[in-house]
Amino acid sequence: MASSRGFLQFVLEQLSAPEDVSVRPMMGEYVLYCHGRVVGGIYDDRLLLKPTPSARLLMPSALALLRDAERDIPYEGAKEMLVADVDDAALTCRAVEAIAADLPAPKPKRKKGCE
Repeated sequence: MASSRGFLQFVLEQLSAPEDVSVRPMMGEYVLYCHGRVVGGIYDDRLLLKPTPSARLLMPSALALLRDAERDIPYEGAKEMLVADVDDAALTCRAVEAIAADLPAPKPKRKKGCE
């Protein structure tokens, strides 16, 4: 099931605090970027975030990592991700910023053509 545009808009409104947050459509779902880094995505009308060390510390539901309700996979064969509480905008914004800080900077894109 693809994510709805309404949920996408709601998530983007909730994430208005972090600078440089963007999404890219991907096969009916949306990949979430912060500062050019993939921090998570919107899958089946759920915001799933990468389980970096900072995200685990910030998200209260992530403290109980053994409970399946707080983790889920976006699609078959994917790694587990943390389910974000989108209704808590401040916490979600802090988690997105922290995840971006945990991840390496994106590699510069190579120019196409002869070298």
